[in-house]
Amino acid sequence: MTKILVIEDQREVRQNIEDILLLEDYDVVTAADGEQGLALIKQIVPDLILCDVMMPKFSGFEVLTTLRQDPKLATIPFILLTAKADHAAVRQGMTLGADDYLTKPFSLDDLLQAINARLTQHQQRQNETRTQLDELRQHITRSLPHELLTPLNGILGTAELLTNFYDSLSKEEILESIFDIKSSGERLHRLVQNFLLMADLDLLSASPDRLAAWQSRLEESIDLSASLHQMLAVLGPKHPRFHDVSMVIAPLRVKIAEPDFRKIMEELLDNAFKFSLPSTPIRITAISQGETAQLSIQDYGRGMNPQEQKRIGAHTQFQRSLYEQQGSGLGLSLAKRLTELYGGELTIASEPGQGTTIIITGWGIDDASNFAP
Repeated sequence: MTKILVIEDQREVRQNIEDILLLEDYDVVTAADGEQGLALIKQIVPDLILCDVMMPKFSGFEVLTTLRQDPKLATIPFILLTAKADHAAVRQGMTLGADDYLTKPFSLDDLLQAINARLTQHQQRQNETRTQLDELRQHITRSLPHELLTPLNGILGTAELLTNFYDSLSKEEILESIFDIKSSGERLHRLVQNFLLMADLDLLSASPDRLAAWQSRLEESIDLSASLHQMLAVLGPKHPRFHDVSMVIAPLRVKIAEPDFRKIMEELLDNAFKFSLPSTPIRITAISQGETAQLSIQDYGRGMNPQEQKRIGAHTQFQRSLYEQQGSGLGLSLAKRLTELYGGELTIASEPGQGTTIIITGWGIDDASNFAP
């Protein structure tokens, strides 16, 4: 039975609403003020809340604000009850996250229609979330076995080679085999971490407590130039593509957490390396655009056609039959999701045979006044 909490300080109004809802077979709980209402919300976790604006102890706005700050309660549909023509209260309530409002006095039909609309919308959102989770499970079920087995087979096959032919292998061949095992192990580890991160991002919209855990990261910032040069230094001059990378970076401090920026750049650079030939340039540029930054990574590789660009998804690898590459095609989608989490937009300019440019715009600049526009 659907449980509705009515928070209303006027006894007659509260009783009338309760009687109407009981006749409609709702399970109704009432509270005479905001303080009592907040306590009941945490105790019973209702399916919907009807709440007056002006009340003693805690106003409807305070109840709503407290509710939306609690990850476990933030998605409960919330309908405000306001005085007639109190437009300022309506605007404030909707800004704070109210789902709807009713002006007093309201009719029986208005009350029931508002409740039914919000419950239906809430159910649709839950269904959409379940659908997204089902799709995620299907993607992982289809992609994970093959992608995990590729590096795992490399580890097992090389280990078997060492075991069976150890006595006849040279020191150089043994060291090369050990390096192959290490490389496959690192690839496997990265793949698992990427799948887990994508699953976590997919669950953010469905799980407010997960989103709350990310909030502190959304307030962090980095020195863009220092972070990119550090990343290039970690790449190391012995990397076969180290000398292909060039950077022109404006002195910007960008609003993004260091680990997430590093993951975005790691995936985008890895794609640029995989899909362009050694000794062809890869250029990284960053400039300011008012209060936001623009970052681009350009390669001169095989590129993507428009259909491939539209199909960018969590587990799509393009032209696999023509270009067998390690990886699940997850990297670009992962970079896109992380970019958007910080208010940015990732776009692609690409032509087959000409190369690809990834452009990130919209990340906020921290202390933008300290930098030249």
